[in-house]
Order: sequence, then structure tokens, then C-alpha cells
Amino acid sequence: MWGGGMMFNEIVVQEEGKRILDEFGIRSQPYANGYHTADSIEAISTLCSKALQSGVAIFNLISAEDLLLRENRVAGLVLNWTAVEMANLHVDPLTIQSKLVVDATGHATEVVSILQKKNDIKLFTETGKIVGEKSLWAEAAERDTMSNTKEVFPGLYVCGMAANATFGSYRMGPIFGGMLLSGEKVASLIIEALRRSK
Repeated sequence: MWGGGMMFNEIVVQEEGKRILDEFGIRSQPYANGYHTADSIEAISTLCSKALQSGVAIFNLISAEDLLLRENRVAGLVLNWTAVEMANLHVDPLTIQSKLVVDATGHATEVVSILQKKNDIKLFTETGKIVGEKSLWAEAAERDTMSNTKEVFPGLYVCGMAANATFGSYRMGPIFGGMLLSGEKVASLIIEALRRSK
């Protein structure tokens, strides 16, 4: 979202997603036919700031290089500094345990890809594997992002473009309402899953 549409620092949000911009106090302007524009830098910095103020911890410059698996369930992540990864240094990583993990890495589905590559597992997809992203069809992609936002393997959820790439739907254009709504949906799915596990 930082880059907006081709680095124009402008994002487009359809009417359904504008509610989230309003909820966070992010300014937007009407564009046409149920679409609104907002400044990408204001959107990201406000979302980050509000998340931090609500108690979220954001760890900067860290890469997930593997997952913790316990009894056929994702149970956390294996992390290292991104600079270590970029320099190809042999530095032992750290692990963090987690009841649930979300892959929100976009087109690359980095977390799901690691799980699939390193383990003989079957995902909750049509093929049991990452289906892969189709070419751009923004309207279909926006709709499918919501239906594809779900658990893909025990303990692992996908949202945003990672959801579409995992389940085999279309690529989106620079319209971000579906991304915002997908993030909201995965948060509610996680809250519900955590309530059930108590």
C-alpha cells in the first residue's frame, strides 16, 4: 500500500472498504461510481500508529525463514534478521510460539510456500497445494479475497493477496478496500478461534 498505484502515493478504496478508512480517521475523497481515493502514506502510517497504540507489537527488519510444526499444526515461526538473510550468513534463528499464524505476505505467499516446500502436507485448497495467482481482474479479485480469507492449514490463516494466490484467484489492481476488509475478516476469524480454544 505504501506505493499506491504505481508510486503515485494514491490508493483507491471502494465504498465497502471506506468504512475502515473512516473508522481509523484516514481522510478520503470521493472519486467516481462508489470509489474513493486516499493518500497511501497517511493510510499506512495511521493504520500502524493505531495498531501500536492498541497494543500490537511490530517487529521491524525480521524475516520468517521457517515454521514451527507440532502434531500437523502450525505452532509458530522461525525468525531471523533480514540483514542476516540478505548477507547469507549462517546465524542461528530464534523461534516464537503462536496459537495462530497469518500469512499476509501478498502475491508470494511466503509463509504458506515455506510450509508447502518443507513438509509433506495437504492444504485446505482444491489441489492440496498453493493453487497460484491468476492474472489481473480487479473486481473478481476484490470479491474473492473475502471468500479466500480463511484457515489454509491447521493454525495457519491467509488474507489479502496471499489468500487469492493460495486459493487460485485473480490478482488485484491498486484498489485496497478488499485488503482492508480481508484484514478485518481474518482478525475476526482469529478472535473466534481463540475463544473456541479456551
